[in-house]
Amino acid sequence: MTKKQLPVAPADRPCAGVSSEAMPSALERWNGGIRAAASADNSISIFDVIGRDYWDEGVTAKRIAGALRAMNGEDVTVNINSPGGDMFEGLAIYNLLREYQGKVTVKVLGIAASAASIIAMAGDEVQIGRGAFLMIHNCWVYAMGNRHDFTQLAQSLEPFDKAMADIYASRSGLDIDAVHQLMDAESYIGGSDAVEKGLADSLMSADAVSEDDDSPSAALRKLDALLAKTNTPRSERRKLLKALSGSKPGAAASHDGTPGATEEINPDNLKQLEDALAAFG
Repeated sequence: MTKKQLPVAPADRPCAGVSSEAMPSALERWNGGIRAAASADNSISIFDVIGRDYWDEGVTAKRIAGALRAMNGEDVTVNINSPGGDMFEGLAIYNLLREYQGKVTVKVLGIAASAASIIAMAGDEVQIGRGAFLMIHNCWVYAMGNRHDFTQLAQSLEPFDKAMADIYASRSGLDIDAVHQLMDAESYIGGSDAVEKGLADSLMSADAVSEDDDSPSAALRKLDALLAKTNTPRSERRKLLKALSGSKPGAAASHDGTPGATEEINPDNLKQLEDALAAFG
């Protein structure tokens, strides 16, 4: 099928004050070191969380729009290895790829979870590694408010779940009820199964994928996922990770711009981190 036959995704967020980020289970499964063995000239890499993250990084619709403009309508390959993130940013990226003039070939190298799995559907051709996964589920968000706010939020999210199910069903040919069951179950779908279900067109050869060590940002996000599983509050996780890394993943820079060591870690913060991780011992 061609991407133009796919339904358009809803463009708006359900309501103000709602944020969305990668699920801890997806972050735990994500190997940030997986890359394409070779990269074509007209290729876009989605190797990070979807949407702007705590460190002001991540893959955004604005970045993808700029990359597509630079392609000038020529055929493009989109390489994906992402744990997902902001579902609504993912829907916006899906629309950009769906509307792109040239042929879009999507290659799922490692994992395309959550928002990244929606992006993966927006190809004229979808290829997936034998050891790669798609993960599909219902909208997953952070929100604050009273019971009336949450009642309204649940109602606001339902159309997005239906829209995502329509996209998966249109791509695969699966019955819409079967798709909803997969989403309700938070399903991890392996390469061969994805092809069998119609969510991908073909398997990639093993030599099309390479694996390097995890990047510092990927390692920090995995640590964040581990802390989340110990029920460490979000604000505390951010403090701990900032203490470990400075303000961003990777080494901090001195005032004159020279790369240097991160800022000194507060012993109390380090003790909190040790206590949280000890739960896995």
